[in-house]
Amino acid sequence: MTRVPDELPGAELVALGIDDLQRGEFTVEALLVAVGARRLRAAGLSVPEAPGWPAEPEHALYEAIGRSGVEDSHARYNSLIRRLVSFERALERSQGGR
Repeated sequence: MTRVPDELPGAELVALGIDDLQRGEFTVEALLVAVGARRLRAAGLSVPEAPGWPAEPEHALYEAIGRSGVEDSHARYNSLIRRLVSFERALERSQGGR
């Protein structure tokens, strides 16, 4: 599947992240997609692997959030992860998975 189903919760973040990965940019959204890449791919979504893919995307995401000037990096990180998991679950349900 190449198109991110926009009716799913968090789809805007995933779509932005995939677009950024296709350009080789490791934005907060791209790193969020990198965190969930294995599960997203297993659910049928095409996730590009950009050159320079971080070995530990969770740590890279947290660091990117910190550099973005957010006051509470921990809260923002947890919020983004919750949205990713919500998207993953909805995608799996829409594909007849788990």
